[in-house]
Amino acid sequence: MSALANTATPDAVRRAKYAVFAAFVSSGGLFATWASRIPESIRELDVSTSRFGVLLLFMSIGALAAMPLLGWIVAQVGVVRAIAGAAVVGAAGIILAGIGVSVLAEQWVVGLGLMVGGLGVGTWDAAMNLAGAEVEQQLGTTVMPHFHAAFSGGTVVSALIGAGASAAGVSIALHLTVMSALMALAVLVTVRPIGSVTQHSAPTSEAPQPKKTARSAWGERRTLLIGVVTMVAAFTEGTANDWIAEAFVSGHDVPVWAGTLAFAMFLSFMTAGRLIGTSLLDRYGRVPVLRIAFGGAVVGSLMVVFGTTAIAYAGVAVWGVGVSLGFPVGMSAAADDPERAPARVAVVSTIGYTAFLAGPPLLGFLGDHYGILRALLVVGAAVLLALVCLPAVREPERNELR
Repeated sequence: MSALANTATPDAVRRAKYAVFAAFVSSGGLFATWASRIPESIRELDVSTSRFGVLLLFMSIGALAAMPLLGWIVAQVGVVRAIAGAAVVGAAGIILAGIGVSVLAEQWVVGLGLMVGGLGVGTWDAAMNLAGAEVEQQLGTTVMPHFHAAFSGGTVVSALIGAGASAAGVSIALHLTVMSALMALAVLVTVRPIGSVTQHSAPTSEAPQPKKTARSAWGERRTLLIGVVTMVAAFTEGTANDWIAEAFVSGHDVPVWAGTLAFAMFLSFMTAGRLIGTSLLDRYGRVPVLRIAFGGAVVGSLMVVFGTTAIAYAGVAVWGVGVSLGFPVGMSAAADDPERAPARVAVVSTIGYTAFLAGPPLLGFLGDHYGILRALLVVGAAVLLALVCLPAVREPERNELR
């Protein structure tokens, strides 16, 4: 840890923690602003789920192009400017996508907007996870799930706003423009205190080092296994985020607003799981808790697919709790060694967000053949892979970092 981080006062750490919370809340709010209007966007553009899946891939391409560069970006501008600049870019992309849907009705504009949004969101999320891991190390206690609960909380509020906007007939373009601008502004106003505690607060003249570190991190067995665990958690979460609303609308024959409420319900229980799970992680350790949580995600997804509408809503709750801890634990595990945290967080973020962003669009292709509801069965199969790799996320005193 740098001298700056070592001399940070408790008050500075507290302010930085709240700034990280704000970054996570705003990121979740931006994502759910878009996701809450996906069912209507499909219908306004008059496209199949597979065609819309192609459009979603543009967001994936943008995000995955940005994430591996986290170490280099932070070295150039510092983590504070990385988060702030990425928030502005991400918001601009989502605004453009909204205009493409309901003003221009042009798929290529939607795709371009989502790609720009992905560039911003990818950098934003990776940088704020790095900042969150450093604050967690300063506090000396598990707090990363609380940050991700803040992300989920932002998505819950934003999804409910989206449901209200949908029910009230507010245009997608207007809704996305107002909400995206508010999310970016919130980050710009609150992000500065992070710089007082992070060892990556300012540009560095050692530009070649991040590239060297990033290459070596991709060759580390533990880092890659953590990436697999995070990948499955992200795929399970991302699948629910992108398709649960549509699965309820097309698979359980509920109105669009009721499908959006299923999405909000998933996010609410995921938030609760992250708040409750933090103490469980400190008490029982990462691996035992994740084993139980992932099992719950499988059970919940099966309830959604095979249950009646009422059982499916209960399954959404179980699924949300089950998937809640995988991603934040992966981020914490990747940052266990502060000196190599940027490179490892970049690797794990890239692997995780590959599944979070690219997996759900590919599920759209399955949806064309079997229906989105049945396509959700892929979730259970993916969790089996994560269970095999779980030992890699053990706390550092029980696992080698290198």
